[in-house]
Amino acid sequence: MMDFFEFNKMAGAVLGTCLLVLGLQGFAGIVYHSEKPAKPGYEIAVADAEDGTSAETTTTEAETVPLATLLASASADSGQGQAKKCAACHTFDQGGANKIGPNLYEVVGRPVASHDGFAYSDAMKAKGGEWTYEDLSAFLADPKGAVPGTKMAFAGVKNPTQRADLLAYLRTLAATPAPLPEAAAAETPASTEQPAATTTEQPAAPAEEQPAAPAEEQPAAPSTEQPAAPEQPQPPAGNAQ
Repeated sequence: MMDFFEFNKMAGAVLGTCLLVLGLQGFAGIVYHSEKPAKPGYEIAVADAEDGTSAETTTTEAETVPLATLLASASADSGQGQAKKCAACHTFDQGGANKIGPNLYEVVGRPVASHDGFAYSDAMKAKGGEWTYEDLSAFLADPKGAVPGTKMAFAGVKNPTQRADLLAYLRTLAATPAPLPEAAAAETPASTEQPAATTTEQPAAPAEEQPAAPAEEQPAAPSTEQPAAPEQPQPPAGNAQ
């Protein structure tokens, strides 16, 4: 029969072991502390512009430029640098494996939620259509705003010029790159009504008043009156005979 002293030793050993385990768990939590995110995935923040200004400040003017115009002058090399933000979740080579996100080879023009082997969200499946340049630009700018309920945890590329560069790079990931949209068509105004032609009627020239010709004074006609003949002297009277 176990005496009371032996029972206390066993109970103390069990209690000490429990306290040791709890202590180790608490210590490990302090050393390897990590908060569980609200949603699984990687949150990738967009870096500020190189000149120190925020991305929001540098995009003010570019937001007014049509996407087709930005794509016409976009740099695929710069877009490849932008794609490094996506490399944590995607692969870009032909036949590349899916990661947290699907492989992006030939994504331009590809039907939405169609890459084999990737489990798309219900929201992405419901979107439908194809990945046009416009749809890709809107999704890259604000994934959760463009497709509410998407599993893509990405802050977005807010700068339109950087998005155009990224799209130019994604366009090269194909055996036959998708044609770019026409920049001229995007810039043509909806209304083609020509303004009314201005009248070319000239105002009437003011009548010039001609000064009256001065009256020419005619010289008086010379008088035709003949002067009186001079009186002839009378001969002297003769002597009386």
